[in-house]
Amino acid sequence: MVPAGESEFSAGGVVVRDGRCIVIVPTRRAADGSRVLALPKGHPDGAESPADAALREVREETGVDAEVVEELGDIRYWYMRGGRRIAKVVSFYLLEYVSGELEDHDHEVERAQWMALDEAAQRLTYKGERDMAAAAGRVLSRRGKPQ
Repeated sequence: MVPAGESEFSAGGVVVRDGRCIVIVPTRRAADGSRVLALPKGHPDGAESPADAALREVREETGVDAEVVEELGDIRYWYMRGGRRIAKVVSFYLLEYVSGELEDHDHEVERAQWMALDEAAQRLTYKGERDMAAAAGRVLSRRGKPQ
């Protein structure tokens, strides 16, 4: 069992436009020092809702504004920080691009880019995020949108 207080919550988004989604390379590296290909995500600020946190994090990490289409689901995992085991939950949303330029991302991101959604579902570093990209593709397909 994890002691109380040893958990974290974040929210993120799969931003889509014309069958592509935005992926980022954060400045923070994986535990082994390698670059990570990820989806934008982060912690809510204060009483911010998960959906609002996802939209803000997307704006900060990718430079674009988006709107929520629907919730995609949660990924859950454990990680170690300072010798402590942390339980993490990240809620992801399918987001539709509204405006903005990828070059306007913040200092936490080395690079933001558009990638074909099916390619992202194969290439994202972490399985949970690959699953979210695949789920976004299924939602778009169900809605009759290009993927």
